Amino acid sequence: MNEPVIVGVDGSPSGFAAVDAAADEARLRGVPLRIVHAFGNRPGRFPGVTPTPEMSGRGLAGLVHGVPSEAEERARSRVPDLEVTRSVVSGEPLEVLTIESRSAGLAVVGNRGLNTFSSLLLGSTAVHLAAHGHCPLMVVRGRPSPAGPVLLAVDGSEAGEAAVAFAFAEAALRGAPLVALHVWNSRSEDALDDPLDPMRIVVDVDRLEAAQRRLLDDTLAPHRAAHPDVRVEPRLVRSRIRAALLRASGEARLLVVGARGRGGFQGMLLGSVSQALLHHADCPVIVVRGRH
Repeated sequence: MNEPVIVGVDGSPSGFAAVDAAADEARLRGVPLRIVHAFGNRPGRFPGVTPTPEMSGRGLAGLVHGVPSEAEERARSRVPDLEVTRSVVSGEPLEVLTIESRSAGLAVVGNRGLNTFSSLLLGSTAVHLAAHGHCPLMVVRGRPSPAGPVLLAVDGSEAGEAAVAFAFAEAALRGAPLVALHVWNSRSEDALDDPLDPMRIVVDVDRLEAAQRRLLDDTLAPHRAAHPDVRVEPRLVRSRIRAALLRASGEARLLVVGARGRGGFQGMLLGSVSQALLHHADCPVIVVRGRH
């Protein structure tokens, strides 16, 4: 399939960094890049958002040609032979990007936009698309290690299977090793380091660890067979899940995670671990939900 990579731009530095990453992703996949720029009122659930100096006074010509044109020039400069198109739409940006994601293979956004509260670490657009988009979402953040591995968060869930397949494909595209990290603990993250935790007495930790090792191996086996050229390092770590993944992200060029793991509530579209990684990881994060 020749589904394009789409990138949301709003004139912010983070948005232009997303253009660079999106151009690289489109080149790797051999697909076109579509630049999406939406302008319109923010929804009422984000009170207090006001037009920024960068947006005021530009007029329609600036909205149509200013930011999108600059983004296109930036993408073509980075990847000269790349096919680039623009989609400039009058509408609420979250809704526009969600609709655009239906025909895309990957959506790319920055971790902060122009229209977010100063106290937020992550723009509302990124959070919304991670939960509601129709294709995998890359949030450009952190300082990735160019020679580092692709890092995959493995949880053994059915929902996480799409993330495993995606991570193997990403590693193959980049010619990069893949670190498959499965973090487990015997009870809750809060009780993990408590020496008085009764689970340390009543649970056979060695047996539980062996079961988690089997889960990791079984999850990876079919994908290793499908991608024999990808060098895979399985890692089984007993730790707090968020802390272990965030530490590992410091050595990675990219982190791939499912939208919802085993611990999520049935009605949640984006799990707490995925949200924590989007806010704090030291490298770009791709959240994989699959198509719905």
